Amino acid sequence: MAPPPFGILLTGLLLAAAVSLGSAFRASPLPATARRTSDLARCTLLAAEEGDDAEMGGVDEYRNPATALLSNFMQKDGDGATAVDPLADIDFDAPKVDKLPLETLATALDAELYEKEWFVTGNVNPIYFSDEFRFQDPDVKLTGIEEYARGVTKIFDQDASRAEIISSVVNATVPDTITVTWRLSGRVNIGPKGLPIKPYICYTDFTVDPDTGLIVFQEDRFAVPGWDILLSALFPFLIGKVTSDPAPEVEPRVVKMPRIRGAKNPGMLDGLLQQLGL
Repeated sequence: MAPPPFGILLTGLLLAAAVSLGSAFRASPLPATARRTSDLARCTLLAAEEGDDAEMGGVDEYRNPATALLSNFMQKDGDGATAVDPLADIDFDAPKVDKLPLETLATALDAELYEKEWFVTGNVNPIYFSDEFRFQDPDVKLTGIEEYARGVTKIFDQDASRAEIISSVVNATVPDTITVTWRLSGRVNIGPKGLPIKPYICYTDFTVDPDTGLIVFQEDRFAVPGWDILLSALFPFLIGKVTSDPAPEVEPRVVKMPRIRGAKNPGMLDGLLQQLGL
């Protein structure tokens, strides 16, 4: 199972353990939330010490050793013999979409992401992705759209997490690139009860092969610095005081799916029903 792509958040959690964040508040007793977080941090270090020889899963390279260590403390899957595969309905070998104009591809991705929120659900449509697809962030490199999908499915609490799409447009300054702006919120599956994610804005850059029209590379950027994500997750009472306020709610909008082979083509009423939340 691939560890999560969002290495900045994970790295921050291990750094908190390494420096024992609780010591920063020795002048006064820690609130209960912070005490539980410090316990989690200590457990993380213990798990890391015991898991140095753990398999790397679908990750090609851990660019930061902290991410490799923290991957040992993610919540475990259930019994492999009985666990239901959340991505069983996805055909990762489906034929690829024919080359589309970049603007049409951006519109299609916008509509599919708005519906499926696959940045957290993993419910990707593989027809848009090259077999050589690569993902990279400051901490992790991985290859393959299935590895990416399974990674985000595992890290994010599927009952709480959202990837609300604000826009998906052709990048005006970077060639062959589509940039998606979205709001991340919910919870990550780290520790026995998971950790909350303060809502913040993310930017995903899809690099498109100009010959095939398929996505070959994805890189995510964040509107808030890593230390803000870290402190907000570990010490929610600092949100709006030391760390930034949560990102504002995303207004509903009507999206239109172009008619292309291999993608869901909506009926006439789909946009209206979506706007009504039905």
